[in-house]
Amino acid sequence: MNFTNKTVFITGASRGIGKAIALKLAREGANIVIAAKSTTENPKLGGTIFSAAEEVEKAGGKALAVQCDIRFEEQVKIAVQKAVDTFGGIDILVNNASAISLTDTESTEAKQFDLMHSINVRGTFFVTRSCIPYLKTSLNPHILTLSPPVSLKPKWLSGHLAYTLTKFNMSMMAMGWAEELKKYNIASNALWPRTTIDTAAVRNLLGGETLANMSRTPEILADAAYIIFSKPSSACTGNCFIDEHLFAAEGITDLSGYAVIPGGELYTDLFVE
Repeated sequence: MNFTNKTVFITGASRGIGKAIALKLAREGANIVIAAKSTTENPKLGGTIFSAAEEVEKAGGKALAVQCDIRFEEQVKIAVQKAVDTFGGIDILVNNASAISLTDTESTEAKQFDLMHSINVRGTFFVTRSCIPYLKTSLNPHILTLSPPVSLKPKWLSGHLAYTLTKFNMSMMAMGWAEELKKYNIASNALWPRTTIDTAAVRNLLGGETLANMSRTPEILADAAYIIFSKPSSACTGNCFIDEHLFAAEGITDLSGYAVIPGGELYTDLFVE
């Protein structure tokens, strides 16, 4: 697929995985819509919609930075309309924005529960809903949701039930859209890493530098997304991809270049056997 002048709407693209996907596609000539909340930099997180847009432009793409909190439908509608007004349509949607709190039931406060459901589930649903009319007119439309294969194994349901509910909901929506939108040739897939990824969430909330050093870089998911988007939307839909399995199917087995510490031990991510 030629990505020149294709428009990609990415939630949470100011840093981490979302930004990595943005830069990958920008290098292929795509228009990138950076829809995220950050307009001023948090030293612990790094990056804003404006710094990400600057990097996209330097990488060779065109960028539109739009402040958008996907918990609020009106902000979503405005962001999507700005994307369409600027670039003429939307060809790819990446549902990347997500909130995480790995707390058990007794430790999960209502505000944490509500935040994760508002962003991960409600936000993902209404961003997609707003993009569908424009995806229908694209020649090779794709929706990609960053969420894991659904499993009812008790070990994934315990320990962090509230978070698990939201991520499995995201995957069920991805699978639902694959069937619902098949008649429009709109692909919908989910993508998840086999290992932890070196992101601000890993460094600040989960395991600090120790876990980050046992992780892969966000570029592995950017390259995986590129493979998915390069396929015909009518033929590649309804999958819950694991990055390693996707690469293996393409004949790519040497993933050593993605490790934060070359040759180091890698930590298996949540929801992956």
